[in-house]
Parts: sequence; C-alpha cells; structure tokens
Amino acid sequence: MALRDRLIAQIRASGPITVAQYMTACLHDPQDGYYTTRPALGADGDFITAPLVSQMFGELIGLWLVETWAALGRPAPFRLVEMGPGDGTLKSDILRAARLAPDFLAAAELWLVEISEPLRARQAARLGQDRTRWAGSLAEVPQGAPLLLVANELLDCLPPRQFVRTGRGWAERMISVSASGELDFGLGGAMPFPVPAVLGEAPAGAVLEISAAQSALGAELGDRLARDGGAALLIDYGRDAPGFGDTLQALRRHVKVDPLAEPGQADLTVHADFPAVTAAARAAGCETAPVLTQGEFLVRLGIGSRAEALAHARPDMAERIERQLERLISPDQMGELFKVACLHQPGLAPPAFES
Repeated sequence: MALRDRLIAQIRASGPITVAQYMTACLHDPQDGYYTTRPALGADGDFITAPLVSQMFGELIGLWLVETWAALGRPAPFRLVEMGPGDGTLKSDILRAARLAPDFLAAAELWLVEISEPLRARQAARLGQDRTRWAGSLAEVPQGAPLLLVANELLDCLPPRQFVRTGRGWAERMISVSASGELDFGLGGAMPFPVPAVLGEAPAGAVLEISAAQSALGAELGDRLARDGGAALLIDYGRDAPGFGDTLQALRRHVKVDPLAEPGQADLTVHADFPAVTAAARAAGCETAPVLTQGEFLVRLGIGSRAEALAHARPDMAERIERQLERLISPDQMGELFKVACLHQPGLAPPAFES
C-alpha cells in the first residue's frame, strides 16, 4: 500500500496528524520515505545544494575548518563530522582543500551522520571507506575529543508543528482527510504553550512554526561543544529573527509542488529557525556567533579571490565560474536567504565571525 493510502487509513482510524508527523513520514517512512528510498540531488534531481553549485563552497569551508582547528590549539585527535552529507560532495571538497594542512588531516577522525541507506552508498562510492565512519545520529559519534562539525541543509529537514491564528486564538494546523477522500489541512486543538512575547500580536491567519527537532539539535550540539570543545557550522535557508510564516514546501524536479499531493515522492522542507537553534545551544552551555548570510560568510572567506584564481587557471570556464559565484553570494539567489550559524566552545573566536 502506498504511503498516501496508509496515511489516509491511519487518519481515518486514529484522527488527524500534526505537520511534524506528516513531514517525518514523508521523509523517513521505512517503506516509502523520500530519503529512505529516492533522494534525488543535483541538476537532474529534485533540488541542488551549494556544494553541487561549485567546488568553491566546500573548499572555503575546508579552509575555515583548518583555521578553526588551529585556533583550538591543533587538537589530535578530533572528530571531523558532517551531518546530512548528501552525496558526499561537500566532504570531498573539504578534504581536498585540507590537503594544504597535512597535520589537520592526520588528526581528524572522519564521521558522516546519515540515516539514508541510498545516500550512504553514494557517499561511500565518492569518499571510500578506508577512513570514513558512519553513524545514524550525533549521539553515535564517540565523545571525549573536540568536535568540528558541518551541517549544510540539515535543519530544513527537521520538522515543525504549525499553529494558525484564528478569531478564537491559536489552533494547531493538522493533516486530515477531506470529504472527497484527499489529504487536506485542517485545524485541531489549541496551542499548548504561549506565543513568544518577542513576536508580538499576529493577524488572523498568521502561521507560527515551532520545531522541537531543530531546537533539540541545537541543545545537543551546545552540550557536546561545552563538554568536548570545538565548533559547529550550520548552513541553511531560513530566518535569523523570530517571525511568522508558513514555510512548508515540497520540491520535485526543482519545481514547487503541493506538499500533500504525493507523500514520499518529493522533498519536504521548512525554513531553519536559527534564533531557536542558537538559543537552545546557548542554554546548553556553548556560545554562538552572530548569524551571517551565506553571501557575507563566503565573501569574508575570500570567495572572490578564489573565483578569480579558478578563472585564471581555466579561462574557458570563466563565465561558468562567474555564474556559480553569483548563485552562491548574490542577494537575489542563495546569498541572502541562506544563513550561516556558528556554535562554539566558550572563549573561541571563530574565523569569519569576528565583528
């Protein structure tokens, strides 16, 4: 039975489900979940990420990691971790750039946190299995050594609950079954906690997203960094200030589609809630740097000079490199919507985030 039919049967038997429950089923159902069975990345897939736009992205992050490792006192060993590593392109580019620092590579224990078996296979094909280790969660990565962690477009896969402002107060947005037998949005019970005061008044119809999963990851990273030391770089599209808005979307072949139309057939995402993630990390004991836009971050790391060097080495590719640069840093492409947060051990001044 297809995931859509199973969800409809479940709702009819037990009642409406939350947006978070629906999104989790669509992405991770063991039989039909998108990441479990058919993740499609790249130009010929459903979506494209920054590492697939240009090698410059991963190379600059690799150099950031080397510089951060030096600022930590060059610990050996340390855990070099990527969460949600896609097809392994970012990790591959990071390691290529890090060849400039052999001591860094010698000290690094390479970990990938990945739950998708199809993606693990693609990562293994790209990176090999001699040094790389896999874990199903951050908790499975051994503790007791400093952590340098990167997560690009991971937060957007961690589901929120949604609440809608009605004339009678806030009610939870639920997934139900319509009279015609289709999956549909509806309203459930009242919000079980107060609206954060920082948000102020909301107009009727406003949507508030609260992701316990995103906050939990922030807290887990904050606790780990406070105890073991190190830094984590979180890169995603989302908000850097509290706000309202329905950001649930489904992408298939680079086109937005109805999130309820074909469960498990498209990639479902929401905006990262950086204020909630960084607040949870600080509450757990680490420190956080001011959130930057992706454009600011890459410019501070010298992406302009790197693009010039690549164009000089490959003049036949100069126009393509310029287009890649624009896509990564231009405000009307990835430069503004995508944000970069750095969580770090107390007292560290992470490169590129200094005021």
